[in-house]
Amino acid sequence: MDIEQFCQYCISLPGVTEEFPFGEQTLVYKVCGKMFALTDLEEFSSVNLKCDPDEAVELRERYEGVTPGWHMNKKHWNTVDMHSNIPNKLILQWIKNSYDLVVASLPKKEREKLAG
Repeated sequence: MDIEQFCQYCISLPGVTEEFPFGEQTLVYKVCGKMFALTDLEEFSSVNLKCDPDEAVELRERYEGVTPGWHMNKKHWNTVDMHSNIPNKLILQWIKNSYDLVVASLPKKEREKLAG
């Protein structure tokens, strides 16, 4: 997966914005103001994704390219190495899972707006 594919998928999800709250190099995707994915725009060597704590540990044990979230809460975030042998389809699924996890934590009114 390249940076374009990553960006196109993230921004295609309902209510998503692209932001740079940590400087020009760190691209952050948010839904209703809450982060669900971020990456280094220039290197695109990894992405940080929110994850259910139990699933986060399982993914780290199962995939060499998944580690505790770099500069993030290690309980709730994983870093996915984009140069590992993890299939793109699986990474897209994890992005969607991260998005869904954040959406589930939003107030009911916000969730209803996203549902259309």
